[in-house]
Amino acid sequence: MSPGERSVPTSLGPYRLVRRLGAGGMAEVHLAQRFGASGWEKAVAIKVLRAEHRGRADLERLLITEARLGARFAHPGLVGVHDLGLQGGIYYVCMDLVDGADLAALIARRPLPRALALHVAEALAGALAYVHDLTDESGRPLGLVHRDVSPGNVLLSRSGEVKLSDFGIAKATAEDDRTWGRLRKGKYAYMAPEQIVGGALTGAADLFALGVTLHELLLGRRPFDGEGPLATMEALRRAELASDPARAALGETVDGLLRRLLARAPEGRPDAAEAVAVIQRARREEPPVGALDLATWVRTTLDEVTPSADEAPPPSTLAMDDLE
Repeated sequence: MSPGERSVPTSLGPYRLVRRLGAGGMAEVHLAQRFGASGWEKAVAIKVLRAEHRGRADLERLLITEARLGARFAHPGLVGVHDLGLQGGIYYVCMDLVDGADLAALIARRPLPRALALHVAEALAGALAYVHDLTDESGRPLGLVHRDVSPGNVLLSRSGEVKLSDFGIAKATAEDDRTWGRLRKGKYAYMAPEQIVGGALTGAADLFALGVTLHELLLGRRPFDGEGPLATMEALRRAELASDPARAALGETVDGLLRRLLARAPEGRPDAAEAVAVIQRARREEPPVGALDLATWVRTTLDEVTPSADEAPPPSTLAMDDLE
């Protein structure tokens, strides 16, 4: 390990840490190996708090929450969580290793073709439909809201997988809504109007964020960006979607979906299952694409473009939280 990684042991529980894959504001993720009998081994990702945050009960609670939620998930569009451990005062979460990069890093290098953008959006809407419909052991709806749907939390793999990650700030609406220290919940450029003003959140907030993400994928820009954070947050609060010839040129189905997803009032937005149906209708107007086509795009984007070392995402990574 490099000097910056020496604060993490070479092993945590049954996992041998190989190298750090990346770090965000709160946590860092390491490539690790799990070994078993007869030469069995498996590469996994281990997520831990950054050294300066370890011992903070509020942040440890976020990590534990993410692990507990992830243990409930059984969906191909979500990152699987397999273990939560504590060793030497360090909480660690064992997660799926996604061989690829996050969507934000990829589209910064190369635009995503329209047909593939709709493919990715359909996968995300399907994952959100699953999350929003989750129930507890008694069959009662959890009312789970991701709260931070954005390209940085969408992982695309070299095999064409689309996975929504980072449920550390997700919240069941029945639970007490705490403010975790001074951390902002969610990335403001993708926040729904009700999230900007601190209102009650439902799954509709995730659909608004999906709308911002899809707008960005299709048009190369977000719909409410201003000259700075305050201007952007005010534009999001108003959510007045201006007429846009470029958006209209996407066709009636896609334009209509974007306008509904980006509606100011939560009740004006479709739910995730309805969004899936509309995206499927829009995809029928495009060349057919699937996981193999996305895999080719991901591999080409990662392998053919060679940015500087500071810009290059690791070859295998999990999206980092950005809760600063």
